[in-house]
Parts: sequence; C-alpha cells; structure tokens
Amino acid sequence: MNFKIKATLAGVAAALAFASAPATADTRDYISIVGSSTVYPFATTVAERFGRGSNNSTPKIESTGSGGGMKLFCAGVGTQHPDITNASRRMKKSEFDQCQENGVKDITEVVVGYDGIVFANSAKGEHMDVTLRDLFLALAKEVPDPKGGEKLVANPYKTWKEVNPALPNTKIEVLGPPPTSGTRDAFNELAIEGGCKTFSWLKDMKKQDKSKYKAICRSIREDGAYVEAGENDNLIVQKLEKNPDAFGVFGFSFLDQNRGKVQGANVGGVAPTFDSIASGDYPVSRSLYFYVKKAHVGVVPGIKGYVKEFTSEKAWGEEGYLAEKGMIPLSDDLRKDMMAQARSLKSMTGEEGLH
Repeated sequence: MNFKIKATLAGVAAALAFASAPATADTRDYISIVGSSTVYPFATTVAERFGRGSNNSTPKIESTGSGGGMKLFCAGVGTQHPDITNASRRMKKSEFDQCQENGVKDITEVVVGYDGIVFANSAKGEHMDVTLRDLFLALAKEVPDPKGGEKLVANPYKTWKEVNPALPNTKIEVLGPPPTSGTRDAFNELAIEGGCKTFSWLKDMKKQDKSKYKAICRSIREDGAYVEAGENDNLIVQKLEKNPDAFGVFGFSFLDQNRGKVQGANVGGVAPTFDSIASGDYPVSRSLYFYVKKAHVGVVPGIKGYVKEFTSEKAWGEEGYLAEKGMIPLSDDLRKDMMAQARSLKSMTGEEGLH
C-alpha cells in the first residue's frame, strides 16, 4: 500500500470518527488543551509563541490536573473533547484502556522534558535537609510502630523533630496537590514510596502482595498534617510566604520562578537545581508529557504546527525558551528521537510499560 493511499485512508478514518461523534459537537478553529498544572506554564508559553508566529488561533489551555486531563481527553472523539492533554506523569494503563473504550484509538505520547518535585518553605523559614525516609514517616498514612517491630500504626508524628531528632521542633504542616494531580502521583511514588522502601520488611512486601504494598507505601495521611491545596501551585507559594513553618509540594519551575520568596529543601543531601535534576542526582525527579488525539489532526487546525513548535530546539532545546521557564531539557539523543516520534504522530500501542 503506497503512502498516498495510507494517508487517504487515515483521513477517511478521522472523518468517520467525527461523523459518529454526537451531533452537538461544534467545529473549533483553535486547539483545546487540558491537563497538568506543572506542564501548564510551559504549554502556555508554546501556545502564545505558536499563536503569534502562525496563521492559527492561540490554543486554549486549561489547568485541570493530570488525572482530570486524562479523563477529559479519553472521554471521546469530536470537537467537544480536547485535542491534547498535558501530564506530569505517564498515562496509566487504566486511562489508556478508557481511551480505547471511548473510541480514542490513536494517541501519540510525547516526553517533553524533566521536572523535579520540590519540598519547599518560605525563604524566611529554616532551611531543611530531609531524607526520603523522613518524608515517608512525616506524611504516610501508616508508618512502622516507633516502639519497634514489623507492625504498622496510624501516623503518630506531630512535629519534624519527632520524625528525626536532627530536624526542627515545628509542627508537620504540608500543603500539596490533590489526588487528581500528576505531581501528587509522582510525589507518592518517588518520595513516599522511596522512603517506605528504606524499611526492608516493607520493601519485601512488594514481592508478596503488590496491592497491599502500594496501599501502604503510596498513602498520604488524612489527619490534617497534609493539606490539599488544589491544582494552583502559585497559591501554595503564596500560603508559604504567610506561614514560614509550613512546607509545600510543587514542581521545580515554580521554585525557580519564586526565588527569594521560597526555598527548596535538600533531599538526601541534594539541592533541587537545574543541573541536579537533569543529571538524575536529585531523587524526586520525573518526566513531563503531552498526548495528542490523532483523530483530531487535520480536523482541528494547527495541531501539527503546535507539536512542531513544542518540539523545536528554540523551544525545548538546552538554550530554548522553555529552559528559561524552568523546564529541564531531555538529552540531545532523546530530544532527536522524541521529535521524530512527535512529528510523525507515532501511535502508542499500550505496551510501552504503562502501569
């Protein structure tokens, strides 16, 4: 089958998908993007540049959180549904399956860069150096009994000093994102689970009962020590300024943009910096993504152009304008591979190690 025939069939498939969408769908002349609050400032910058430098309308971007974005993106095909969703963690297998069930068959996954999750407080507060174990003991729903033995108890810790004598005698109060946030998912996996695994008997549980292990090692306490502060990371920064004893959980870019107002704690002796995140030395680092609904390409104008802008060296390169915003670039080779994948709109198979 030659390329022209393939392209024609792809166009017919997209048209049929839209024809089968509900009649209430209206045509759009702008790209609709939803998803991660962490990716939002980067996507917004790309959208503004794309709008100014092309004949297309500036894309409309909503900060819904990674989970909320996936739900909207996977709800169906047709212009009443978004074209692209941003995520600060990888699409889950359950989300991919939901997309497939709702007719969102062809999806392109694009890794755009890296970000670190920072544990920060007011610049007026005491600078902290915590370990992953400290974070687990301070914030997990259940923790090993302080009296000893292989037994779990409801988290009894009220102050940081109770968690670790080297830490200050201040109340544990952490402002962070809700369960719909990719930042929350990544923090649970990298920080809370990372600390959980420092207890050998809990680490061994993963081989015996993976579901139980996840329930213990990725849980967050619900007794008021952790406060869900919504998807607005700027709001967390504002609250930290008012309360020097509180800590916040958010992406590195917000720390980078608010230097002088807030400071990032060292985690395992490593400060959250551009270089430490890029090298992988900072232990709470993660990849950032966006996902494209291929059925909308060629129907909603500008999607290919937006993807091209985002994956251009002037945007995501080492000297690009997204690095200036705090996004940590991929390596040269990975950028090259990902650019090819993005611009060819390669479809996910569901076998890429989704979890």
